[in-house]
Amino acid sequence: MTTTRDRQSASSSKYKVIGTSPIRHDGVDKVTGAAKYGADTQLTGMLHGRVLRSAHAHARIRSIDTSKAEALPGVFAVCTSKDFPIIEDQVIDLSEAQGTARLMAEHVLASEKALYKGHALAAVAAVNAHVAEEAINLINVDYEVLPTVLTLHDALKDDAPILHENLTTMFRVERFVRGEDTGVKGNVAAHIQHKLGDIEKGFAEADVIVEREFDTETVHQGYIEPHASTAVWSQDGRLTIWTCTQGAFAIRSSCAAILDLPESAVKVVPTEIGGGFGAKITTYLEPVAAVLSKKSGRPVKIVMTRKEVFEGTGPTSATHIRCKIGATKSGKITAAQLYMAYEAGAFPGSPVGGGTMAATGPYNIENLLVDGYDIVCNKQKVQAYRAPGQPQGAFAVEPVIDELAEKLGIDPMDFRLMNAVKEGDRAPTGVPHNVFGCREMEEEMKAHPHYTAPLSGPNQGRGVAVGYRWQGGQASAATINVNSDGTINLITGSVDIGGSRTAVAMQAAEILGLRAEDVAPTVVDTDAIGWTGVTGGSRTAFDTGLAAIAAAEAVIKEMSGRAALIWEAQVEDVEFVDGTFIFKKNPEDKLTFKELASRQLRTGGPISCSVGTTSTGIGPIIAGNIIDVEVDPETGKVDILRCTAFIDAGTAVHKDYVEGQMQGGTVQGIGWALNEEYFYNPDGTMANSSFLDYRMPTILDIPMVDTVITEVPNPRHPFGLRGVGEAPIIPPLAALSNAIYRAVGVRMTKLPMTPGAILDALEAKNSG
Repeated sequence: MTTTRDRQSASSSKYKVIGTSPIRHDGVDKVTGAAKYGADTQLTGMLHGRVLRSAHAHARIRSIDTSKAEALPGVFAVCTSKDFPIIEDQVIDLSEAQGTARLMAEHVLASEKALYKGHALAAVAAVNAHVAEEAINLINVDYEVLPTVLTLHDALKDDAPILHENLTTMFRVERFVRGEDTGVKGNVAAHIQHKLGDIEKGFAEADVIVEREFDTETVHQGYIEPHASTAVWSQDGRLTIWTCTQGAFAIRSSCAAILDLPESAVKVVPTEIGGGFGAKITTYLEPVAAVLSKKSGRPVKIVMTRKEVFEGTGPTSATHIRCKIGATKSGKITAAQLYMAYEAGAFPGSPVGGGTMAATGPYNIENLLVDGYDIVCNKQKVQAYRAPGQPQGAFAVEPVIDELAEKLGIDPMDFRLMNAVKEGDRAPTGVPHNVFGCREMEEEMKAHPHYTAPLSGPNQGRGVAVGYRWQGGQASAATINVNSDGTINLITGSVDIGGSRTAVAMQAAEILGLRAEDVAPTVVDTDAIGWTGVTGGSRTAFDTGLAAIAAAEAVIKEMSGRAALIWEAQVEDVEFVDGTFIFKKNPEDKLTFKELASRQLRTGGPISCSVGTTSTGIGPIIAGNIIDVEVDPETGKVDILRCTAFIDAGTAVHKDYVEGQMQGGTVQGIGWALNEEYFYNPDGTMANSSFLDYRMPTILDIPMVDTVITEVPNPRHPFGLRGVGEAPIIPPLAALSNAIYRAVGVRMTKLPMTPGAILDALEAKNSG
């Protein structure tokens, strides 16, 4: 087995802290139960909230009668959408998604129409959860049930009911750029297009063309902790919110907009978070708890049930994708064309932008046309899920790549290497690539013993796939306080999901010549740190690391001045080497970081440095899988025999954490590929809204995931980092599809690839 510990890279070996695997700073609290999560918030006089949700997937709300609930003893407040102020239609940037404040408010509490089964309609605050539950059952809603538009295919029909009467299609050629309003009304919220070269010329040059259609279903992120939020609206008009979120500042922005408050009046305290994977960026409960607190005059906590998490929060998109790729006999890809339709759910904002940017990303294709469509339907408003939109894109492209290689008689990895993107080649957006390790990682895949190891029996197959994402970034802030014992306190606003506290602390330690254990990292609220973007998009170790590095450099500058004061020298005569300040004109004069820290109060006072930085842009990220399977032709069951995950990490800051991200993302991709889906009844009711019925992989389903880290340093970061949190989920879907084909000779074009689906494919093959 190849693991991160087996590899000593040239890029990380020159560092003392970077590339090691210290124990995580929050580890003891996590394993002993001392860490406080969203539901652990307890305040004096606190009330408990419950939310009433729509019984219909599409219905006009004629009226909501809350009088019986208000009269129930123990009920202190009831709210509906009428309690939200009229707000301007401003755009709120939530990193992976954008939305207007008005639509966000409609999502939090439905106003004129309920747009999916589980759409929140009203809420109550009571002395305990039992009374609150009784109260919501007393609320009477008069519905006019409307036809359900359950899938993107339903939504695109000529006679489809329109979900949003004022919705018109926006056309844009770049992700997150507000484009041209076409004026066309319907259920298509946006059309994104990327175009390179001459697509007709490219296909004319091809000797072999493969065109296939692919479908994926709605899937959930599978985080363990349900959403939980507590709010206190004080008499002085200030609102404080405790919530499990990936981005405290995103929650502050959205709540301030929805509640018509200045952001300065809203304080968001992020709790520890029990998983999110992109789904805990947006707001659900916070504005509701806030209004209930204002009306009751007491703190209000709302915790979702598991059923509410499934029915009332955002999974990722179901998709329909057509992929057409052509190549010459010599193996050069000449052209590719993709049609990518993504379900947004009830409100605009699917991750189709990520899909269009990344689906063909691993390949240098001079002639390319990608059209992506964001389509509303009567399902939960989708949210980000680890590399949003990109696993679906790879599921469509990578099997076509494999089929082309087969038709051309070329080894699948050789075909990928022949067309691998490199520095200077253009991404699907037209932007030239910077340095990254696409070719280097693929060479490691081909050379790995797993790729050539013999399979041991019939109905076994080996599949490969690679997955690409292009990653920008956001701003982050950091503060370092120097302690008199030579340790530091590192304060950031980045919620820690996968060990980012330690990864960021290690970067500060490397700059200051300290051990990771000498850094005490803390995640604080929105009043205690400068604006910091969400923990998402594989940005945290990179972007917040940049802020920590800048803060550490500011500390060195300040302490160099203190050393110059002690030596009665000029600051430019002081240098800092390996944790020691040295007087260059008399190198015998030295002060260690600890020695100088102990004298800070006598040389000018406490040393505290706060810095805000903007991202330099992480750039492209590449990951890959080799997966062996055995398929039982009698039952359709797929057993995974062996799995190896690859990634170019740039420089692996904490090798164990990188390995963990690779393994975790791969397991989620396996579940997505083989088992997971939202199963809807025709009326839009989710029929499997529990972990018992929503089939995620268990330890019995997954072999050990071996890992190989390629390290091609990223020139955009001082230590060469790239994001590693998301790319590992991209290739497993396609790798498993390719492996199943090699095992039993059927190409699976729909997810999930359940035993029943495989049996149907085998029957169709045998009867054909």
